Amino acid sequence: MSTSDVVDSAPTAGAAKTPAVRLAILDDHEVLLDSLSSWISANAPDFDLVLSASTWLQLVHSDNFPTDLVFIDFQLKEPVSIEARVRTCRAAGAKVIVLSSLDSQESRDRALAAGAAAFLSKSLPMREVMDAARGVMGVARDASVPVDWRPLPGGAITHSRPKLSAGEIDALKLYVAGYSTGEVAAQLNVQYETAKTYLRRVREKYAKANRPASKKADLIRRAAEDGYLH
Repeated sequence: MSTSDVVDSAPTAGAAKTPAVRLAILDDHEVLLDSLSSWISANAPDFDLVLSASTWLQLVHSDNFPTDLVFIDFQLKEPVSIEARVRTCRAAGAKVIVLSSLDSQESRDRALAAGAAAFLSKSLPMREVMDAARGVMGVARDASVPVDWRPLPGGAITHSRPKLSAGEIDALKLYVAGYSTGEVAAQLNVQYETAKTYLRRVREKYAKANRPASKKADLIRRAAEDGYLH
């Protein structure tokens, strides 16, 4: 996603302070939602995060809806199409940015055709996501505000992504979704030791990339950072 049209200059000295953009986020994975919310609150004071929702109904039924801008995850588990979600938000007066770990031309075209202002890959660093949001809203980033550049679950990849085999990726996705190692083996139709080996290799590869994942919580964060949670 090109962000060449993003405004990236500091406000003119002495200019009136622009009201913060009222922002809502819709993402059905709690790790991603919490991480996005925390990062924005700490690093983007020009955005007022007034609503974090994990379901579509939670978003639209909130007293804080509509907001000025809504971040929507393309791949919600709910049977509400991306077209319906984007058009509803637009009809309510909110601009929409769609975030997705599935960065395909089809998904991009669907989101933009429905009226989304931008379609961004979750592999982008959060600083780029927020600069794109500023471009959509026509506001400038205050260059005097320090930004946390550390990796963030939910799309802030600024680090080395280990190369995993297809079996390792499948095992990782199932394991972080809550399946036990035995259940992973059953889902993949492989032996228990094979599933165990897949997961061991995943941990080893992340460790070699200086991104430890010895604990399950850490492994979930690594999976979130690299877009394996959908």
